[in-house]
Formats: sequence, structure tokens, C-alpha cells
Amino acid sequence: MQEEEWRESDELFEHYRFTADKGQQMLRIDKFLQTRIPNSSRTKIQAAAAAGNILVNDKPVKQNYRVKPEDVVAVLLHYPPRETEILPENIPLNILYEDDDLLVVNKPAGMVVHPAYGNFTGTLVNALTYHLKDLPLFSKGEIRPGLVHRIDKNTSGILVVGKTELALNRLSKQFYEKESDRRYIALVWGDFKENAGTIIGNIGRSLKDRKVMAVYEDGSQGKSAVTHYKVLERFGYVSLVECKLETGRTHQIRVHFKHINHPLFNDSEYGGNVILRGTSSSSYKQFVEHCFEILPRQALHAKTLGFRHPSTGKWMEFDSELPSDMQETIERWRKLTRNKYEP
Repeated sequence: MQEEEWRESDELFEHYRFTADKGQQMLRIDKFLQTRIPNSSRTKIQAAAAAGNILVNDKPVKQNYRVKPEDVVAVLLHYPPRETEILPENIPLNILYEDDDLLVVNKPAGMVVHPAYGNFTGTLVNALTYHLKDLPLFSKGEIRPGLVHRIDKNTSGILVVGKTELALNRLSKQFYEKESDRRYIALVWGDFKENAGTIIGNIGRSLKDRKVMAVYEDGSQGKSAVTHYKVLERFGYVSLVECKLETGRTHQIRVHFKHINHPLFNDSEYGGNVILRGTSSSSYKQFVEHCFEILPRQALHAKTLGFRHPSTGKWMEFDSELPSDMQETIERWRKLTRNKYEP
């Protein structure tokens, strides 16, 4: 599976599946798996079980479950079954919160979340591996240590990172079961008839271009995706919207708004990097092109994130300011709107 296919996904991936022999003696599941998974530890297995990510006959079991003859045991993890050693790099991080269990970081636009083809250095994971190198989870050179969820390279905003196996598994479970609260701010082309709405449509790899995603309304392909939105400000030719994710598919906000003919402003992969609304005057064209220069990426920011603390169960919520490129672009549209409609 390629990196693009899961980087914003809330999915859990099956890494192992074993069927116990007919003569299997009753054995704790952590011991059962430790003898079958290379280089595994009981701590890691127990953390996965505590988070509900170890299934027996398709049902979650606790770490003290005893495997019986012909039980089917599956291990689900938050990343695809592929690992590559990474290098720690001393890259500054904008850390909003940190404790023994987790870290909340505000990722700048332009930073890739984890190493992949063409981006093996300078990523968030390279930075995390350096800053948390003394922790067991980050000392093994794994490709995605601590990652609970992802956002695109050119999307800015908040991410939560698990610092222990148990925290990582519990946080991943919350995202998988849609118990987290994620809100994004986007500048999109066009105006809306309603003040709020919901976009529903399966998202899967495009049949025409495998580098991007597409919506399949008939459900024939892809996976279910739901995006709720409300209009925050109207600028005539573009609108500022808040998006709340019910699911977390790859490029979900970008492809959903493209699907309803409101591509994100300056989103080159989904057609938002050309003038889609407005006049044909040269001054307007220059105005938009200048905005593209100020904001040389899709206008999308992961502004708030809420979840329950993996150890205390306390609800936590974090907020971040819009980055300067989005703020400046939005302010230019405000001024244009005021000048156009003032008497």
C-alpha cells in the first residue's frame, strides 16, 4: 500500500492472523502471540490488547484471554504492515502540549508527516524520533512511531502523537471509533446557498489518476466518508468554511469539496489553482494570482483537535491560530468584498 492511500486514514490495519491448532493448550494470548510474531514484546502485545486491537474470532479480547483450539487471532495496528528505519533529525517542533503519554504538535505547511518515497528526511517523524529518542517507542527506528493520524504535506495544523504503546493504541482506537473531534478551516471557491451542510460519498483512488482520490456516490468503490461544514464568512467568489470530520479518509476535505464544485482555493491536485469564480477583468485576475503567491498551497488548516486522554479519560481540546499565509489571503478577500459592496 502506498503512503498516499492511508496518510489521513483512521483505519486499523491487520498485520497478523493466526489460527490455533486443534491441539492448542490454553495459553495467555500475549504468550501465544509472542512466540509467533518475530521481535515482538509482551509489553507491545499487551498494549494492543488493552486498546482493543487484538481480536479473537473477530471480537476484541483482553490481554489475559486464553487461546483455545482453532481460535482465529488477529492483530490490528494503526499503520500498514511495512517498516523502514528512519534517521532522527534535530528539527524544531511547535509543541502545544506534552505529558508522559502524548504530545500535541502544530505542523507547518510544507512538512511531510512521515518518510516515504521522495521524502526520507525533514519529516515530522524524523523530528519526533530525535526529540523523543529516549523513549522505547521512538528508539527502534520504525517508520511511524507514535502517529495516531496524518495530514497532508501542504496542510497545516494540529496532530496528536502517542508516546507509549498503550497511549498510541488507545488514541488510535478513539479515531477509529469516531470519538475524536477534528475541525478544519478551509477557503473554498464559490458561494453556498445554505449556511451549513453535510457531504457524504465514498472516497477511493481515482480510476483516471492514481495520484488523487475521487468520490463514488454509488458506493461501488472506496470507503465511506462524511464531512460536515458550516459557512463562516462569504466573500462572493470564495467562502471561508469550518469542516468537521466524521471520518478521516485520504484528502477527504479536498476531494469532498471538489465533488460539490467548491474546490479548495489554490489546491493544485483538485483544480483549485485556477480562477473558478469572479470577473474577467485584468485587475481581478491579478488579485487572485497575488493571493496564489501569498498562499502557494491548498487553503486548509487543521485548527482544533479534541480527544480523551489515554490514561485519565479526561476530554482535552486544543486550538491553533491560522497560519500567516491563510490569514493574509483571507484578509485580502475581506477587503475586496468590502470595497465591492460598500456604497
